[in-house]
Amino acid sequence: MGLAMCIGGLFLFGEPSGSSLLGLLLMLGSIALVVLAGLAHRGTTWSLTSDRLIERRDMFASSHQEMELIDVRSIEVSRSLLQRLLGLGTVAVASAASAEFLIIMSDIRDPQLVADTVRQARLKRLA
Repeated sequence: MGLAMCIGGLFLFGEPSGSSLLGLLLMLGSIALVVLAGLAHRGTTWSLTSDRLIERRDMFASSHQEMELIDVRSIEVSRSLLQRLLGLGTVAVASAASAEFLIIMSDIRDPQLVADTVRQARLKRLA
């Protein structure tokens, strides 16, 4: 979305019809979105213990959620084209306790290794 806003802003900024102010505002808005998204992501940490997977978000608002490893229903790895180019990916861990409960680890390095580590921890916990 930020990229589309920036491109639209560049297009309007170059227009002679007087919409350069709108174009400038769109470009500045897209930059602000990217910066805020980056800051929010930096405030997110994930921890894996012998019993649970823990997510903490502490940048703008604070939240904390934990998933028992015995409740892990599925682990999904996905990588967009941009993530693949940057060597990143997303790991989504779904809970059997609730259909809506997910821990999503986005833009992490070596997502397959992270998914395998969570799977191994789950198997150890079940044993």
